Amino acid sequence: MSESKKTDDDRGVNRRKVLECMTWAGTGVLWTISGGVPRSLGIIDQALAAEPSKLTFLQISDSHVGFDKPANPNAIGTLQEAIGKIKSLPARPSFMIHTGDITHLSKPAEFDNADRAISEAGLDVHYVPGEHDLIDEEVKFYRERYGKNAKGSGWYSFDADGVHFIGLVNVMNLEAGKLGKLGEEQLKWLQDDVAGRTASTPVVVFAHIPLWTVYEQWGWGTDDGARAISLLKKFGSVTVLNGHIHQVMQKVEGNVAFHTALSTAFPQPAPGTAPSPGPLKVPDDKLRSLLGITDVNFVRGQQRLAIIDKPLQG
Repeated sequence: MSESKKTDDDRGVNRRKVLECMTWAGTGVLWTISGGVPRSLGIIDQALAAEPSKLTFLQISDSHVGFDKPANPNAIGTLQEAIGKIKSLPARPSFMIHTGDITHLSKPAEFDNADRAISEAGLDVHYVPGEHDLIDEEVKFYRERYGKNAKGSGWYSFDADGVHFIGLVNVMNLEAGKLGKLGEEQLKWLQDDVAGRTASTPVVVFAHIPLWTVYEQWGWGTDDGARAISLLKKFGSVTVLNGHIHQVMQKVEGNVAFHTALSTAFPQPAPGTAPSPGPLKVPDDKLRSLLGITDVNFVRGQQRLAIIDKPLQG
Protein backbone atom coordinates (compact mmCIF):
# COMPACT_ATOMS: atom_id res chain seq x y z
CA MET A 1 0.00 0.00 0.00
CA SER A 2 1.47 3.36 -0.93
CA GLU A 3 1.80 6.09 1.68
CA SER A 4 -0.60 8.33 -0.24
CA LYS A 5 -3.34 5.71 0.04
CA LYS A 6 -2.99 5.14 3.78
CA THR A 7 -5.67 6.58 6.04
CA ASP A 8 -5.71 6.95 9.80
CA ASP A 9 -7.76 3.75 9.94
CA ASP A 10 -5.12 1.95 7.87
CA ARG A 11 -2.39 3.08 10.26
CA GLY A 12 -4.41 1.72 13.17
CA VAL A 13 -4.91 -1.67 11.56
CA ASN A 14 -4.84 -4.44 14.11
CA ARG A 15 -1.72 -6.53 14.58
CA ARG A 16 -3.19 -9.72 13.11
CA LYS A 17 -4.07 -8.01 9.84
CA VAL A 18 -0.63 -6.48 9.61
CA LEU A 19 1.10 -9.78 10.22
CA GLU A 20 -0.90 -11.34 7.37
CA CYS A 21 0.72 -8.85 4.99
CA MET A 22 3.85 -10.23 3.32
CA THR A 23 5.30 -7.89 0.69
CA TRP A 24 8.42 -7.26 -1.32
CA ALA A 25 10.53 -4.57 0.25
CA GLY A 26 13.89 -3.01 -0.08
CA THR A 27 17.55 -2.86 -0.70
CA GLY A 28 18.04 -0.99 2.54
CA VAL A 29 16.13 -0.12 5.69
CA LEU A 30 16.93 2.90 7.83
CA TRP A 31 16.26 2.29 11.52
CA THR A 32 15.92 4.72 14.39
CA ILE A 33 15.55 4.27 18.13
CA SER A 34 12.64 6.29 19.48
CA GLY A 35 11.58 5.98 23.10
CA GLY A 36 13.73 2.86 23.39
CA VAL A 37 11.91 1.10 20.55
CA PRO A 38 13.53 0.50 17.15
CA ARG A 39 11.43 1.44 14.11
CA SER A 40 12.42 1.65 10.49
CA LEU A 41 12.46 4.65 8.20
CA GLY A 42 12.43 4.39 4.42
CA ILE A 43 15.75 5.66 3.13
CA ILE A 44 14.08 7.59 0.29
CA ASP A 45 11.79 9.55 2.59
CA GLN A 46 13.94 12.54 3.48
CA ALA A 47 11.41 14.00 5.88
CA LEU A 48 11.40 10.87 8.01
CA ALA A 49 15.14 10.36 7.69
CA ALA A 50 15.99 13.83 8.97
CA GLU A 51 15.91 12.99 12.67
CA PRO A 52 19.46 13.80 13.77
CA SER A 53 18.61 13.75 17.47
CA LYS A 54 17.90 10.01 17.42
CA LEU A 55 20.06 6.96 16.82
CA THR A 56 19.62 5.83 13.22
CA PHE A 57 21.20 2.90 11.47
CA LEU A 58 20.83 1.14 8.13
CA GLN A 59 20.26 -2.50 7.27
CA ILE A 60 21.21 -3.99 3.92
CA SER A 61 21.38 -7.66 3.06
CA ASP A 62 22.22 -10.33 0.49
CA SER A 63 24.37 -8.28 -1.88
CA HIS A 64 25.68 -11.46 -3.57
CA VAL A 65 28.55 -9.58 -5.18
CA GLY A 66 29.82 -11.80 -7.98
CA PHE A 67 26.37 -13.08 -8.96
CA ASP A 68 25.88 -12.66 -12.71
CA LYS A 69 22.99 -14.95 -13.66
CA PRO A 70 19.86 -13.85 -15.57
CA ALA A 71 17.97 -12.87 -12.38
CA ASN A 72 20.40 -9.92 -12.17
CA PRO A 73 23.61 -9.97 -14.24
CA ASN A 74 24.79 -6.78 -12.50
CA ALA A 75 24.49 -7.42 -8.76
CA ILE A 76 27.32 -5.00 -7.99
CA GLY A 77 25.42 -2.33 -9.91
CA THR A 78 22.24 -2.64 -7.84
CA LEU A 79 24.34 -2.63 -4.67
CA GLN A 80 25.91 0.61 -5.86
CA GLU A 81 22.44 2.04 -6.50
CA ALA A 82 21.45 1.23 -2.92
CA ILE A 83 24.62 2.86 -1.60
CA GLY A 84 23.83 5.90 -3.73
CA LYS A 85 20.46 6.20 -2.00
CA ILE A 86 22.18 5.98 1.36
CA LYS A 87 24.65 8.72 0.44
CA SER A 88 21.77 11.03 -0.50
CA LEU A 89 20.26 10.93 3.00
CA PRO A 90 20.05 14.41 4.54
CA ALA A 91 20.84 13.01 8.00
CA ARG A 92 23.87 10.75 8.33
CA PRO A 93 23.05 7.38 9.97
CA SER A 94 25.22 6.25 12.86
CA PHE A 95 26.27 3.00 11.17
CA MET A 96 25.14 0.20 8.89
CA ILE A 97 24.36 -3.49 9.47
CA HIS A 98 24.83 -6.05 6.71
CA THR A 99 22.94 -9.27 7.41
CA GLY A 100 25.01 -11.59 5.26
CA ASP A 101 25.73 -13.00 1.81
CA ILE A 102 28.00 -10.09 1.06
CA THR A 103 29.52 -12.21 -1.72
CA HIS A 104 28.23 -15.02 -3.89
CA LEU A 105 31.18 -17.43 -3.95
CA SER A 106 33.48 -16.17 -1.14
CA LYS A 107 36.17 -15.11 -3.62
CA PRO A 108 38.72 -12.46 -2.59
CA ALA A 109 37.81 -10.30 -5.59
CA GLU A 110 34.14 -10.42 -4.60
CA PHE A 111 34.94 -9.26 -1.07
CA ASP A 112 37.16 -6.51 -2.53
CA ASN A 113 34.41 -5.30 -4.85
CA ALA A 114 31.82 -5.38 -2.07
CA ASP A 115 34.10 -3.43 0.25
CA ARG A 116 34.71 -0.77 -2.40
CA ALA A 117 31.00 -0.32 -3.06
CA ILE A 118 29.86 -0.35 0.56
CA SER A 119 32.66 1.93 1.74
CA GLU A 120 31.28 4.65 -0.53
CA ALA A 121 28.54 5.15 2.06
CA GLY A 122 31.18 6.44 4.48
CA LEU A 123 29.68 4.53 7.42
CA ASP A 124 30.95 2.01 9.95
CA VAL A 125 29.54 -1.39 9.01
CA HIS A 126 28.73 -4.32 11.30
CA TYR A 127 28.61 -7.65 9.46
CA VAL A 128 27.38 -11.16 10.07
CA PRO A 129 28.09 -13.88 7.50
CA GLY A 130 25.70 -15.60 5.14
CA GLU A 131 26.36 -19.11 3.89
CA HIS A 132 27.75 -17.70 0.62
CA ASP A 133 30.47 -15.89 2.60
CA LEU A 134 31.87 -19.11 4.10
CA ILE A 135 32.41 -21.44 1.15
CA ASP A 136 36.10 -20.87 0.48
CA GLU A 137 38.18 -23.96 1.17
CA GLU A 138 39.67 -22.76 4.47
CA VAL A 139 36.66 -20.65 5.45
CA LYS A 140 38.98 -17.77 6.21
CA PHE A 141 38.27 -14.83 3.89
CA TYR A 142 35.21 -13.58 5.81
CA ARG A 143 36.85 -14.08 9.20
CA GLU A 144 40.06 -12.30 8.19
CA ARG A 145 38.12 -9.24 7.05
CA TYR A 146 35.22 -9.00 9.47
CA GLY A 147 35.63 -11.48 12.31
CA LYS A 148 38.95 -10.62 13.94
CA ASN A 149 37.39 -9.31 17.16
CA ALA A 150 34.44 -11.68 17.20
CA LYS A 151 33.85 -14.77 19.32
CA GLY A 152 33.65 -18.34 18.03
CA SER A 153 32.69 -18.42 14.37
CA GLY A 154 31.91 -14.71 14.28
CA TRP A 155 29.34 -13.70 16.90
CA TYR A 156 29.70 -10.50 18.93
CA SER A 157 27.80 -7.66 20.57
CA PHE A 158 28.16 -3.90 20.99
CA ASP A 159 26.27 -0.97 22.48
CA ALA A 160 25.16 2.27 20.88
CA ASP A 161 23.22 5.04 22.60
CA GLY A 162 21.81 2.70 25.23
CA VAL A 163 20.80 0.00 22.74
CA HIS A 164 22.44 -3.45 22.88
CA PHE A 165 23.20 -4.99 19.48
CA ILE A 166 23.91 -8.71 19.08
CA GLY A 167 25.31 -10.25 15.88
CA LEU A 168 24.74 -14.00 15.64
CA VAL A 169 25.97 -16.67 13.20
CA ASN A 170 23.57 -19.42 12.09
CA VAL A 171 25.15 -20.50 8.78
CA MET A 172 28.13 -22.61 9.81
CA ASN A 173 28.18 -26.04 8.13
CA LEU A 174 24.80 -25.29 6.59
CA GLU A 175 23.35 -28.11 4.49
CA ALA A 176 21.25 -27.27 1.44
CA GLY A 177 17.58 -27.10 2.36
CA LYS A 178 18.28 -27.52 6.09
CA LEU A 179 17.54 -25.08 8.89
CA GLY A 180 20.29 -22.86 10.23
CA LYS A 181 21.79 -23.52 13.64
CA LEU A 182 23.40 -21.42 16.37
CA GLY A 183 24.87 -24.24 18.47
CA GLU A 184 25.50 -24.74 22.16
CA GLU A 185 28.65 -22.61 22.40
CA GLN A 186 26.99 -19.58 20.88
CA LEU A 187 23.83 -19.97 22.94
CA LYS A 188 25.88 -20.13 26.13
CA TRP A 189 27.72 -16.98 25.06
CA LEU A 190 24.39 -15.26 24.37
CA GLN A 191 23.08 -16.21 27.79
CA ASP A 192 26.16 -14.73 29.45
CA ASP A 193 26.11 -11.64 27.22
CA VAL A 194 22.62 -10.55 28.28
CA ALA A 195 22.68 -11.85 31.87
CA GLY A 196 23.69 -8.60 33.51
CA ARG A 197 21.53 -6.26 31.45
CA THR A 198 18.33 -4.70 32.73
CA ALA A 199 14.97 -5.58 31.20
CA SER A 200 14.54 -1.98 30.02
CA THR A 201 17.54 -2.21 27.67
CA PRO A 202 16.38 -2.19 24.02
CA VAL A 203 17.94 -5.14 22.16
CA VAL A 204 18.55 -5.54 18.43
CA VAL A 205 19.61 -8.99 17.20
CA PHE A 206 20.84 -9.56 13.67
CA ALA A 207 21.72 -12.80 11.88
CA HIS A 208 21.53 -14.05 8.31
CA ILE A 209 18.88 -16.79 8.41
CA PRO A 210 15.60 -15.87 10.15
CA LEU A 211 15.52 -16.90 13.79
CA TRP A 212 11.87 -17.90 13.37
CA THR A 213 10.69 -20.63 11.03
CA VAL A 214 9.41 -18.97 7.88
CA TYR A 215 9.26 -22.12 5.71
CA GLU A 216 10.87 -25.27 7.04
CA GLN A 217 10.69 -27.13 3.72
CA TRP A 218 13.20 -24.67 2.25
CA GLY A 219 15.35 -24.35 5.36
CA TRP A 220 14.08 -20.84 6.01
CA GLY A 221 14.51 -20.79 9.76
CA THR A 222 16.87 -21.66 12.62
CA ASP A 223 16.30 -24.92 14.46
CA ASP A 224 17.49 -23.54 17.81
CA GLY A 225 16.31 -19.99 17.17
CA ALA A 226 13.52 -20.32 19.72
CA ARG A 227 16.11 -21.05 22.40
CA ALA A 228 17.91 -17.82 21.56
CA ILE A 229 14.66 -15.85 21.71
CA SER A 230 13.81 -17.41 25.08
CA LEU A 231 17.00 -15.87 26.47
CA LEU A 232 15.72 -12.43 25.43
CA LYS A 233 12.16 -12.58 26.73
CA LYS A 234 12.91 -10.52 29.82
CA PHE A 235 13.61 -7.46 27.67
CA GLY A 236 10.80 -5.04 26.95
CA SER A 237 11.89 -4.36 23.38
CA VAL A 238 13.63 -6.90 21.12
CA THR A 239 13.98 -6.43 17.37
CA VAL A 240 15.35 -9.30 15.25
CA LEU A 241 16.75 -8.43 11.80
CA ASN A 242 17.50 -11.12 9.21
CA GLY A 243 18.07 -11.60 5.51
CA HIS A 244 18.51 -14.82 3.48
CA ILE A 245 14.98 -15.12 2.07
CA HIS A 246 15.23 -12.00 -0.14
CA GLN A 247 11.79 -10.69 0.77
CA VAL A 248 10.25 -8.88 3.69
CA MET A 249 8.10 -10.66 6.23
CA GLN A 250 7.13 -9.53 9.71
CA LYS A 251 6.15 -11.36 12.85
CA VAL A 252 5.51 -10.18 16.41
CA GLU A 253 5.62 -12.42 19.48
CA GLY A 254 5.04 -10.48 22.67
CA ASN A 255 7.82 -7.89 22.89
CA VAL A 256 9.85 -9.48 20.07
CA ALA A 257 9.44 -8.10 16.55
CA PHE A 258 10.97 -10.02 13.63
CA HIS A 259 11.82 -8.43 10.27
CA THR A 260 13.45 -9.95 7.20
CA ALA A 261 14.98 -7.80 4.47
CA LEU A 262 15.16 -8.07 0.71
CA SER A 263 18.35 -8.63 -1.23
CA THR A 264 20.16 -5.89 -3.11
CA ALA A 265 20.77 -8.47 -5.86
CA PHE A 266 17.69 -10.49 -6.82
CA PRO A 267 14.30 -11.65 -5.51
CA GLN A 268 13.37 -15.16 -4.45
CA PRO A 269 9.92 -16.77 -4.73
CA ALA A 270 7.44 -16.52 -1.89
CA PRO A 271 7.38 -19.66 0.29
CA GLY A 272 5.85 -22.63 -1.45
CA THR A 273 5.19 -20.86 -4.76
CA ALA A 274 8.04 -22.62 -6.58
CA PRO A 275 9.64 -26.08 -6.43
CA SER A 276 12.59 -24.63 -4.53
CA PRO A 277 14.10 -21.31 -3.46
CA GLY A 278 16.64 -19.51 -5.58
CA PRO A 279 17.11 -16.50 -7.84
CA LEU A 280 13.78 -15.46 -9.34
CA LYS A 281 13.98 -14.13 -12.90
CA VAL A 282 11.53 -11.32 -13.56
CA PRO A 283 11.26 -9.00 -16.55
CA ASP A 284 14.15 -6.54 -16.62
CA ASP A 285 11.79 -3.57 -16.30
CA LYS A 286 10.29 -5.10 -13.15
CA LEU A 287 13.47 -5.99 -11.24
CA ARG A 288 13.93 -2.63 -9.53
CA SER A 289 10.30 -2.55 -8.54
CA LEU A 290 11.09 -5.62 -6.44
CA LEU A 291 14.22 -4.00 -4.99
CA GLY A 292 12.40 -1.20 -3.26
CA ILE A 293 12.45 0.39 0.15
CA THR A 294 10.18 -0.35 3.09
CA ASP A 295 9.28 1.59 6.23
CA VAL A 296 8.25 -0.43 9.28
CA ASN A 297 7.09 1.66 12.24
CA PHE A 298 6.64 -0.14 15.54
CA VAL A 299 4.86 1.87 18.24
CA ARG A 300 5.10 0.47 21.76
CA GLY A 301 1.79 0.24 23.58
CA GLN A 302 -0.28 0.34 20.41
CA GLN A 303 0.88 -3.06 19.10
CA ARG A 304 0.88 -2.04 15.46
CA LEU A 305 3.19 -2.07 12.51
CA ALA A 306 2.75 0.48 9.73
CA ILE A 307 4.26 -0.80 6.49
CA ILE A 308 5.10 1.52 3.58
CA ASP A 309 6.76 0.08 0.48
CA LYS A 310 8.91 2.34 -1.68
CA PRO A 311 10.46 0.64 -4.73
CA LEU A 312 13.69 1.86 -6.27
CA GLN A 313 11.74 2.30 -9.47
CA GLY A 314 8.05 2.70 -10.23
